[in-house]
Amino acid sequence: MTSPYGTESAAAAAVPDGAPWRRLDRRMLAIRPLQALFRAAVPLAVLLLVQRDGAIQQVVGLVAALLVVLAGMAHWFTTRYRIGATQVELVTGLLRRRRLAVPLDRVRSVDVTASPLHRLLGVAVVKVGTGSQAAGEHDELTLDAVSAAEATQLRGELLHRGARAEPATDAPRDLAPTPAETPIARLDLRWLRFAPFTLSGLVTAGAIVGFVANFANEVRPDLGGLGAVRGAADQVAGLPLAGVAVVVAVGLVVVVSLLSVGGYLVGFWNFSLTRHAGGTLHVQRGLLTTRAVSLEERRLRGVEVSEPLLVRAVHGARTVAIATGLSGGAGGALLLPPAPLAEARRVAAAVLRDPEPLATPLHRHGPAARRRRYTRALGVVTVGVAALYGAHRWAGLPRWPWIVALLLLPVAALLAADRYRNLGHALTGGYLVGRSGSVTRDTFALRRDGIIGWRFDQSLFQRRAGLTTVTATTAGGSSAYTVPDLAEAAAIRLADEAVPGLLIPFLQR
Repeated sequence: MTSPYGTESAAAAAVPDGAPWRRLDRRMLAIRPLQALFRAAVPLAVLLLVQRDGAIQQVVGLVAALLVVLAGMAHWFTTRYRIGATQVELVTGLLRRRRLAVPLDRVRSVDVTASPLHRLLGVAVVKVGTGSQAAGEHDELTLDAVSAAEATQLRGELLHRGARAEPATDAPRDLAPTPAETPIARLDLRWLRFAPFTLSGLVTAGAIVGFVANFANEVRPDLGGLGAVRGAADQVAGLPLAGVAVVVAVGLVVVVSLLSVGGYLVGFWNFSLTRHAGGTLHVQRGLLTTRAVSLEERRLRGVEVSEPLLVRAVHGARTVAIATGLSGGAGGALLLPPAPLAEARRVAAAVLRDPEPLATPLHRHGPAARRRRYTRALGVVTVGVAALYGAHRWAGLPRWPWIVALLLLPVAALLAADRYRNLGHALTGGYLVGRSGSVTRDTFALRRDGIIGWRFDQSLFQRRAGLTTVTATTAGGSSAYTVPDLAEAAAIRLADEAVPGLLIPFLQR
């Protein structure tokens, strides 16, 4: 078989049905150079604008910019891909040739992403997740870029291979056809009330403050010359210290809340979770950069409902998939953004097709686990109070630090009580269910047939208390799901009942 380059290709022989090679979309010839110029904007600006050797330096800058553009364009000419009966292949590279072949039965997910530039030109980036790892990163097959229509077609080719049978011609005409996609959840703008409690705006505010500080350090603007700025500064300066603290706190809360709401809208606009008739889950979201993740349900190992402390305080949570081969890190596993807790549990039940796992009562872990939570929480605060008191008594430190630290003891007691209240586990149907945590309370429902191993951990203090932490390992999600502080016999019994026979070779009779 002759390849598009006119020579016999070794990879061609690997596809017995002679699938044709395909090119990336021609519009990528505009995207790649623009992306390359953006990444090289700073050094190119230095070469072109800083006057040292005059014309020579500008010529060097223009040549460098031209080389960057040509390198971006070369990607289109050197990249090709094809989908055969058994595998998908990608060949790319100019100076360093790279050939990647992925068996179709190893395709776990398809992630379609479009940045604002991609959307402007009507193309998208397709990432094929395989679940394998190389050099600590997921080994993904990436096509940057294909047309939006072809991205949808590729998703069907890669994930819906088993659902292509044509319906029988003698089927009754009065039966309604099975819908291609069944909606599970869509964005409700009322969920925006949870955005300020995610504190994502705090990270954004920190980044903005850092950028403004660096810019001001370089430019050194004279803000005092602006009347509005000078007037506001004078008003704040006239307030007592407590008033300044209140103004700053209120301003910080307002700014962080607005940034959080804005980030929520940008990240989750047009969010939808649907189930495809071919056996896949589709998640779509994004305002500026759109993202569509498709996951085969047979790769699903369970779900996790996560409740950060502040979001939990307003009865909110988010739902995450436990699945193999998800590309793009944790963002690719998101099934529901911060939303009402009842909605998060409903979505989890709909994804599992079983409402029982997250509705079943959990078993408590006993008085030893309760004592361990109080001793850990109160012990840390007590040591801190003692250290600060000693520094006051013998090193001249002021009195107020250890007094303030003393006020943390009831807070630590409340935290310990909450951590124990959130601790529990259960075996129900085909799932292992576990819950733990206080700052972030996580509840997972893990399929028992997806558990591939167990790990038992005991610290020195756990051994003295007769407790152990049992961890179920799986190929999906974070790969390890923990049930902490179980009695030793209960931990072994839980593992043996969850996956009968897995522990037998390692037990001493």
